[in-house]
Amino acid sequence: MPRAASTFIVLLLALAAGLGGLVKPLDMRLLDQQFSLLRTLAPMAAAPEVVVVGFDEVTSAELREPLALWHPHLARFLQAAASAGAAAIGLDLVLPDRSLDAVVSGNDIKLVSGLVLARRSTPLVLALTVDPAGHTRPIYPAFAAAAGPDALGYALLDVDPDGKIRRFDERIDVDGRAVPTLAGQVARRLGRPVGSGLIDYASGAPFAFVPLQTVLGWWDSGNSAALQQVFAGKPVLLGAVFRFEDRHPVPVSLTAWDKDAPTAPGVVVHAQVLRNLLGDGLVQPVAQWQVGLLLAAAALLWWWRPRPWLALAGVLLVCSCAVLLSTLALRYRMHLPVVAVMLTAALACGVPQLLQAMRRLNERQRLRLAFAGYVSPPVMDDILSGRLNPVLGGQRVFACVLFSDIRGYTTRSEHSSPEQTVAFLNSYFERVVPIIHHHGGTVVSFMGDGIMAAFGVPEKLDNACASAFAAARAMLADRARLNAELVAGGEPPFQIGIGLHTGEAVAGHIGAASRPHCSHHRSRCIHAAR
Repeated sequence: MPRAASTFIVLLLALAAGLGGLVKPLDMRLLDQQFSLLRTLAPMAAAPEVVVVGFDEVTSAELREPLALWHPHLARFLQAAASAGAAAIGLDLVLPDRSLDAVVSGNDIKLVSGLVLARRSTPLVLALTVDPAGHTRPIYPAFAAAAGPDALGYALLDVDPDGKIRRFDERIDVDGRAVPTLAGQVARRLGRPVGSGLIDYASGAPFAFVPLQTVLGWWDSGNSAALQQVFAGKPVLLGAVFRFEDRHPVPVSLTAWDKDAPTAPGVVVHAQVLRNLLGDGLVQPVAQWQVGLLLAAAALLWWWRPRPWLALAGVLLVCSCAVLLSTLALRYRMHLPVVAVMLTAALACGVPQLLQAMRRLNERQRLRLAFAGYVSPPVMDDILSGRLNPVLGGQRVFACVLFSDIRGYTTRSEHSSPEQTVAFLNSYFERVVPIIHHHGGTVVSFMGDGIMAAFGVPEKLDNACASAFAAARAMLADRARLNAELVAGGEPPFQIGIGLHTGEAVAGHIGAASRPHCSHHRSRCIHAAR
């Protein structure tokens, strides 16, 4: 396939993966790690800071009444925060949908009074929730009226498929319509626009909550200085910080009191969103054409055909640069998804390497099939690994050449059919060749009933003559065993002759690098015949 067409196919796959969202889960996991890295190495302050007032198991034990009957406590909290100059107050808790005066007389009016008094100086937002069917759970109309107009917001969070909360978007379908959220309404009441995007989890330090009972104690004791120090000029959110209730998986730990927690209370997540809305904004995705441009650049690596180690280094460099660029973009509240870019780079560099490796493997297999019957296994390994590379013109080596043929074979073959002749020769050579290989020899050629093998070339041996002589003796011994088998089968035995020729030889390529030839001089001959 032409490289241009291959590059186009790689680019199409990359665009489908990157722009089609196929690698989005991986991008989100990378985003989590980037938030964690930025939060550790380059923390960014949040201004204005959001104050979280929490109630937990300790609060429940001290206040004693059930949460549904906390109206007097909530009224005191509202007055305390408003009198201290809080910029806005949001209640992230579910208020009753009916009057509870029948249970505790006068409770409703206390909360209504607290809401009215607080709203005179401070914007209020009350939380709404939905039932399991997705319908709004209303709150008692007297409470909503006391809080004033635009004082209701849904305490709902957009959850990714993996269960984590990474984005803020008010286009939440409740009762068939988009609805305002708790954090969005607080931001609006403070005059800030509300958009959508990824929650910037790198902004601000981990939250520390102020216990509700502590705030009530300051109010009851008239400690206005402590109240002003905590609340003055800051938005305040009140909500549950129980250890096992209303907790949500988040990319990074948001709580100072539980630094390694993989989840955060809902009020803390709302507070992080409010940080973004009141500060520098949410994280926005980069334009898709910019991602497409990076994918196209990565796809062009298909034209680069380096050595495997250099290709691996190149892919690692591209991936490192992509992650660095994405992290720097996130530092400035832009999300650049790069997993598709990294996969494209790996595909563009890796597939050609894989194809080349497959071609080499096929070539090795062809070489093995072509030479396995002619050279010993060690020489075969040298051929496949490329270590065996005789120079054109040859080089001097000390070698011993073995010649062997079958005595009287012409007469023997005249009394046999061609099929019988071929079968006998194959049977004989099947026994002889392994013997030669076992002793380090290399079969040079078959000449009818004869065989020529070299010892000491191309594979060097400590004692080429001894190896060749041992091979000759083993061949004679095996011929005796084969004769016994032939006689037992009613066939005549046969004799072989073996000659050993040793001395200095010039071995190398003559005429072309694909055709080796061995020549020799100053040699002596040793003959053994049976």
